Formats: sequence, C-alpha cells, structure tokens
Amino acid sequence: MGQLEDMAMFVRVVEAGSITKAAEQLNIAKSAVSRRLKELEERLGNQLISRTTRRSKLTQVGEQYYRQVTNILSAVDAINEYTTDAPMRIEGTLKMTAPLSFGIMHLNDIIDEYAHEHPNLKFELDFSDRRIDLIEEGYELAIRIGALRDSSYQAKQLALIRCVICASPDYLARIGTPETLADLEGHEFLQYSLTQTNSIELMDAQGKRHYRTIDAKVKATNGEFLVDLAVKGHGITFLPTFIAYKKLALGELVPVLQQYQLPTLKAYAIYPKNRFLSQRCRYLIDFIAERFGDNPYWDSF
Repeated sequence: MGQLEDMAMFVRVVEAGSITKAAEQLNIAKSAVSRRLKELEERLGNQLISRTTRRSKLTQVGEQYYRQVTNILSAVDAINEYTTDAPMRIEGTLKMTAPLSFGIMHLNDIIDEYAHEHPNLKFELDFSDRRIDLIEEGYELAIRIGALRDSSYQAKQLALIRCVICASPDYLARIGTPETLADLEGHEFLQYSLTQTNSIELMDAQGKRHYRTIDAKVKATNGEFLVDLAVKGHGITFLPTFIAYKKLALGELVPVLQQYQLPTLKAYAIYPKNRFLSQRCRYLIDFIAERFGDNPYWDSF
C-alpha cells in the first residue's frame, strides 16, 4: 500500500471512531487495519492514536496529522477528477441517507432516472428518520428536512416543504369543521412524535403568529401512518404536503383552517465541510434541486 492509501485508511479510522468500524466500512480484516496503522506510526516516528481496550483517541500529533491529510486527500481527489480523460463519467458507490417517507415517496423516480443516466454508478441508500453522523458512518450525502443544527456540514437547499392541516370528510362531518382556532377545542389530533413540543405554530394573513397546545390522541414517528389514520377518521393531523398530497388530491383528506399557515420548512442536501464532494454527489444534488425546487410537484394537489 502507498502513502496516500495509508493516509486514507487513517482518516477512515478517525472518522469511524474505531478500528473495528473502519474495517467494516473498508470491508477488510480488523487485523489488517491495525497492522497498517502501526506501520504508519512507525514510519512517522509518532503515535497518532492512543488505543485502549475500550476506546481510541487522537494524540496531539494525530490531530495535527489528521487535519493535514484530510486537506491533502481532498486536493488529490479534486486533481484526479478534473484531469481525468472522462470528466462526465459518473461511477463508484454513492452512499446516501434520507428521511424514510421522503425517500420512499419521492426519491424512487429520481434514483431510477439517475441510475439509467449513469449505469456505472452503484448506490447504498439508507431511508431512516434517525440522525445519522455522516462522517462516523461513512456517508457522502444526506437529505435533511428542517433546521440545520450541525455546523460541521455544508448544505444546499433542494426544496421548500409546506405543511397542511387536514382531516377526512367523514371525521369533519361527525365532529365539525373548525373555522377558528377556538373551534379546535374538543377535536382529536394525530401528531408526528419526533417533534419536541406539543404546541403548533400558525400564522394568520396579517403575519401574526398564534400558538396552540394540542393533546394528541395518537403520536407516531411515521407520517404515512398518521395519514392513514386521518383518512380513517381518527382526527386532525398536521403534516408536510409531500406526505399527504395524494390523499388530498383524491379528496380522502381535506384542508382545514386555510386562513392560517404552518411554518414552511426546507429540504437540504448536506455533506461534510472541508471535504472534496465527488462528481457523483454534485450532479445528484443539482438533479434533485432541479426536479423539486420552490414549487415541488406535490404542492399541486
């Protein structure tokens, strides 16, 4: 193995958090990773990672070496890409994560078309609502919806995510259609339970914000499940239109309190800062942004 390969292996160990995880991501034996790390340290004449039976930690020299080699590896990747004989050849493996419902409902056609355009490209896709550490778990790219909390990531906006208050015609016929916020008293609510509050924020036509505390009949971590319960008449729900749009278009759900707006969210493509972003990722990000944008097709219900 050459020096660049050893640098890349070292970076993978640091970012994976352990030799074991790095070996899994590299699909090589743990003993091979340990041996190469030891050989690298011997060649440099310094210990880079302090290893115990329970944890690994960068030494001071290791921290300096890590910062320098990540810049070197990013520069090498950029040089290789921009000087290749086939700059439009998209290949390798694109490892990406996205929210469960968004991925299943809206990325299938995107990936289908992108895969047909780039037949040498492979995909590893994780559709999950858990917050994945891209660096530690070896992902190149993620789609996230809502506020971005981690400053270690770069982000590009992909789409606006609008939300809707809705219920089934059957439920509204039985319980009544709310015309004002006060009319919500006595109604049943279905709530997406990954949110951290029982209060919803609504904005009226004059731009004034109103806050309403709700006591949900059902809380769930999956929007499609809540849509199904709402269609079956179990209550009023507050969801992104990208989840509810098909049932709204069919009339199985109807919007209520349309004089108020729920906060508009944003969908982002995020990726680690200070890293070379591969051509396969850059093109996919642009591809998705072009398809969705500020007026995505699911808002046409």
